[in-house]
Amino acid sequence: MKILVPVDGSRYSTEALKVALDCAKLKGAAMDIISIAPDASNIDLEVSASQRERIMQRMEQQADSAVQEAGKMATSAGVKAGCKVITSNTSIADAILAFSEEAKSDLIVMGSRGLSQSSRFKMGSVASQVVKYSDCSVHIVKLPG
Repeated sequence: MKILVPVDGSRYSTEALKVALDCAKLKGAAMDIISIAPDASNIDLEVSASQRERIMQRMEQQADSAVQEAGKMATSAGVKAGCKVITSNTSIADAILAFSEEAKSDLIVMGSRGLSQSSRFKMGSVASQVVKYSDCSVHIVKLPG
């Protein structure tokens, strides 16, 4: 079994990682942990090239930090996990789905929401798209309480 866990540093992705680690230990599964850094170079923003570069660097640093922290949690739990930051000029959901297909994941475990704080919907748009279009099973984790 191969489990994919997309992380973004949010409380939701941390809870999803905890669930995935429990599952990986129980099943003896391999695990991939990824974080997506959107490629803003092709986005028409009204900012200078240097500002755009700083924005991209900040997003890559945030993704790297999320992956590194998740990797530490996996190591502490005794689970071996491949950790990767993916820079993508597609949507975050498309990048997760593409990685899942390429890695031949059997299960995606992810949080119901990400870093956005909108409470309008019970499930975020990225999670909704992954559930809708994934070729494998998807386990959506909500925060307790």
